[in-house]
Amino acid sequence: MTHTASHLPPASAVALASALQKLATADRLLLALDFDGTLAPFVDVPRGARALPESKAALDRLEHLANTWVAYVSGRPLSSLELVTEADEDALLIGSHGVEIRFGRDGVSLDLTDDEQDTLRRLGEALQALVDSIPETKLETKPVGFGVHYRRVAGERGAEVVARAREAAAAVSPELTIRDGKDIIEFSVRGANKGDGVERLREYTKATAVLFAGDDVTDEDGFTVLRPAQGDVGIKVGAGETAAQYRVADERAIATLLGLLAQAREAHLKSSTA
Repeated sequence: MTHTASHLPPASAVALASALQKLATADRLLLALDFDGTLAPFVDVPRGARALPESKAALDRLEHLANTWVAYVSGRPLSSLELVTEADEDALLIGSHGVEIRFGRDGVSLDLTDDEQDTLRRLGEALQALVDSIPETKLETKPVGFGVHYRRVAGERGAEVVARAREAAAAVSPELTIRDGKDIIEFSVRGANKGDGVERLREYTKATAVLFAGDDVTDEDGFTVLRPAQGDVGIKVGAGETAAQYRVADERAIATLLGLLAQAREAHLKSSTA
């Protein structure tokens, strides 16, 4: 069952608040968070996105606590994710849906093969031609693929953009990884997902409990690798079917939750060392 909450009204927030209180007592706590639509409202210029100040403040508190790690798990390329999260050199980042990984100052080389590079080049040419032919669409270049944005396309023409993009990409290669997101369809020459990213983070931090929050269909891969029986918590932001245990309305609700979690974690760690 997926519980709901909107800005944490008491009647609907009881189960989620209880789960967060328990999460705060974890021996080693990992917060793995999507960025756009979870911490930051959507904007027309992607580079201008920033986390809500309340979320940023709560995360700053959390990441300075003992045995507590904050990580960002996004479909953005790593370079873009570094910019919008204002990440320092020690940040834990998963970019490009799990393809790019940066644990502190150490990154992971992509090392594309010659065949992958050739496919990437031809894919870019095909999708650029498509975008050039459809007003109000935009092509985003990613490390191992491309995303076709159609947020500004009027009415039901979004479905036409998706269909034509799929057709153009299939003509390049039938083996591409395809992801549908909010007003974007992405094609990659190498497959990975946010679930892979969460698992890598769990392994790296040796976390005993994980909080993962996200708003998009691509975040479902993250929810499916969680272990609720071990104390993991998944939070879906907004509408749509989900494998997450809990749901909140929007980014402001997430900001409230993070503030409550920071307070509970601080109190737990203080009492355990008293």
